[in-house]
Amino acid sequence: MVFAGESSGRPNMGRFAAQVITSRWFFVFGTILIMSAAGATYMFGLYSPDIKESLGYDQSTLNMLSFFKDLGTNVGLVSGLIMEVCPPSVVLGMGAILNFFGYFMIWLAVEKKISKPKVWQMYLYMYIGANSQSFANTGGLVTSVKNFPESRGVVLGLLKGFVGLSGAIITQLYHAVYNNDSKSLILMIGWLPTVVNFIFLGTVRNMKVVRIANELKVFYRLLYLSIGLAGFLMIVIIIQKQFNFSQGEYGITAAATVALLFLPLAVVIREELQNWRNKRKALENLPKLEVLTEKSESVTEPGSNQGKTEPVTKPETEAEETSKEEEIKEPSCWTTCFQPPNRGEDFTILQALFSLDMLILFIATICGIGGTLTAIDNLGQISKSLGYPKKNASTFISLVSIWNYSGRVVAGFLSEHLLKKYKFPRTLVLTLSLLLSCVGHLLIAFGVPNGLYFASVIIGFCFGSQWPLIYAIVSELFGLKYYSTLYNVGAAASPVGAYLLNVRVAGYLYDKEANKQLRALGLVRKEGQDLNCDGVVCFRLAFLIITAVTFGGALISAILVIRTRKFYKSDIYKKFREEALAAEQEMALAPVAPDAIVPTTTVRD
Repeated sequence: MVFAGESSGRPNMGRFAAQVITSRWFFVFGTILIMSAAGATYMFGLYSPDIKESLGYDQSTLNMLSFFKDLGTNVGLVSGLIMEVCPPSVVLGMGAILNFFGYFMIWLAVEKKISKPKVWQMYLYMYIGANSQSFANTGGLVTSVKNFPESRGVVLGLLKGFVGLSGAIITQLYHAVYNNDSKSLILMIGWLPTVVNFIFLGTVRNMKVVRIANELKVFYRLLYLSIGLAGFLMIVIIIQKQFNFSQGEYGITAAATVALLFLPLAVVIREELQNWRNKRKALENLPKLEVLTEKSESVTEPGSNQGKTEPVTKPETEAEETSKEEEIKEPSCWTTCFQPPNRGEDFTILQALFSLDMLILFIATICGIGGTLTAIDNLGQISKSLGYPKKNASTFISLVSIWNYSGRVVAGFLSEHLLKKYKFPRTLVLTLSLLLSCVGHLLIAFGVPNGLYFASVIIGFCFGSQWPLIYAIVSELFGLKYYSTLYNVGAAASPVGAYLLNVRVAGYLYDKEANKQLRALGLVRKEGQDLNCDGVVCFRLAFLIITAVTFGGALISAILVIRTRKFYKSDIYKKFREEALAAEQEMALAPVAPDAIVPTTTVRD
């Protein structure tokens, strides 16, 4: 008994290819590539000097533009609400269109191919382009968490890790295609994510949750491959820092980067080949079906019931079920918004919004993410004010990108391991991450020699680690029913923190010091003139304030640790194991497809 066309023991290539493309592991591979192209907003520090110089902005205006970038990136309520009623492919398609339009218009403005836009128009273009990332995250990450609910920390860590690596990946591709033309980088981050999204649009979809015996092992294999990619990029960045690479040499490193990025496909094919073999063995163990030939059918005894089938009557329960559904009316969400269920159950959107846990998490995110985003968005200006060579700006961006990746995968995998084995609260890991980021801020504040390299590593790691922790905590405390919306509620705290710390603190104090230096030289800034500040003093006070705010966020996060300690001591994944077991039983009882079996015929004389 074998699959049709597979009696030789080898899988039919067409059937096997279809199985691979429609599998849940190919879904993970497609999501990995989408995430690998979705982190263009983290490269703002690389192309922001071009915007500032070409359009004649001061630092406050540039930081305001950065704020709209962060606003677009993290305010994804629209994508979340769309996801509640539409499949993930619709969300990803809309995000791809927004991405191209927003960054293409910015590129036209910087290259002066159109008349100089008004400032508010640039804010709008940046918001639209950056908002595409929230569509990619909602369509890819939220769907992945729902498809693998028992491995959510691992899934979030892995996929957000590839988002963190995307800056370094795109940097290699950009140098290979456009050499050192940083203005063309804006064009590239417009078309590249759009193309990738449309290629894998059909692979990202909601699937029935089932328990896979080696699920965690497969994710660890993907993790090892991603570590190899990150290690390769790290070595390449160090070498490129020491030597001036030609465009051809960048082409070689870019080709190697793409090859490593596609290695997870080998894991997918391996898993599906094993699944095919397991299905084949299972079918061979099924009892053979006897099908009578025409000859045997003609020899039937009179009065025999052979060949006759009893009519199957369907229980008339549909009308009863409909009447019961009409009788049971759910109460209005407005009447239950202050009556939340237990932690871990499915909260409504309003119940989560009015929850004290959500408020605490929101404030801690404002303090933590706001500070690290301020450092990342100003890396170009910080390195320039501290006297680092111009080419080092891309080095700092790449360092942040790689350690951003490291923070995400470490936080995702390690917190999941600690939670399952030791019941270690994920909220406590978030608090420790906030405390560590204070060290990076202090290195910038005091301008320690070569300290910006270490600051880039620390801040990139902490920024990366905080995202999968926040998203996992939201899913664990408030359930998965409305996760596509609640996921984006948690992310909305980021632009609030970025506005307060980046625009109102860092940008304002930088311009104030720059004007002071200009007046000391007896000069007056002309309209449209680039405003620059030199020295440690440019960002010292700003990052001392940011350090204090981040430390306060850690203390606030500690309150959430205390409130949720009993919850994390319980079995928070029990519900999902029961649902997966029910799904397995349903699949086991399902009839085997007739075309999957070659029937055994019996001829009677």
